[in-house]
Amino acid sequence: MVSDSKVPTLMITRRFPITLGVVMIVLLVVLIVGWVLVFVFGAITNDRSAAFYWTAMSVGTVFYVLLIVGVSLYLGLSVKSINLNRRQSNFIHSVTHELKSPITSMKLYLQTLNRHQVSAEQADDFHRAMLEDVERLDHLIDQVLEAGRLETQPKKVPLEEVRLDEVLRDCAETTCLRYRVDPQTIRLDVSPCTVRAARVDLDMIFRNLMDNAIKYAGNPPRIEVRLERLDDGRSKVSVEDNGRGIPPNMRRKVFGRFVRLGLELHRDRPGTGLGLYIVWTLVRRMKGKICISDPREGPGTVFEVELPVAQTEVA
Repeated sequence: MVSDSKVPTLMITRRFPITLGVVMIVLLVVLIVGWVLVFVFGAITNDRSAAFYWTAMSVGTVFYVLLIVGVSLYLGLSVKSINLNRRQSNFIHSVTHELKSPITSMKLYLQTLNRHQVSAEQADDFHRAMLEDVERLDHLIDQVLEAGRLETQPKKVPLEEVRLDEVLRDCAETTCLRYRVDPQTIRLDVSPCTVRAARVDLDMIFRNLMDNAIKYAGNPPRIEVRLERLDDGRSKVSVEDNGRGIPPNMRRKVFGRFVRLGLELHRDRPGTGLGLYIVWTLVRRMKGKICISDPREGPGTVFEVELPVAQTEVA
């Protein structure tokens, strides 16, 4: 449900292109009729004074400029609408796939257990696989709900002093368990650091970044997470993977809603295009910064998150 404060903004956004189109049509009609009247009036009165024509030229030029500005705005809105429709189409394809795959898998396991006699070991494997599918669905639902919460929840949330290094360790352990990889896949280089934030938001930020790093890492995956204190009283967390990397021209766009690299029907990685949008929004709410850079050696991607540390620690 959209909050009351959001309704006027949404209505204005939807009505603006229509209003702009109507204004442009009116301007065009007024411009055409005005020029016709000017020439007819000049012909009837035989008024060929310079003042008359300069006045008509000035008014016509103003209307032309307004018309050009309106066309430019309308073109920009059209391009944004096309891009949004494409991203939403990608989102629908990805969510459909993310929902259908685990449901189909669980259905197959349940049918096998119901129709055939299987050993206790096979039954344990089936139950473990179904639990993984349930966790995958739970993660997808959390992503969608979190994206909706960011749109409707007030920006001010209860804050507390949280040990950032402990959050990173918990997120690394959870991610490795989820993807069933060796705990040493995510190597941590962290020292004690306290920030003032909501613990659930920090968990969401770094679980998404580590989840993203695992999905797009090379083979074998190698993830490095570093936490350091900066001279300006901020903390910086770097999450580095050894994957294919992100092209420079896409490094700002990937933080938009529903944005994913490539075509959805030819994609080899699961996801919805909401994870980095959630990360970017939460980091901005914490008055922090996030950017993407290249690793010092080899291919890959580095996500750098800067957050202000707690005032007690600064003091």
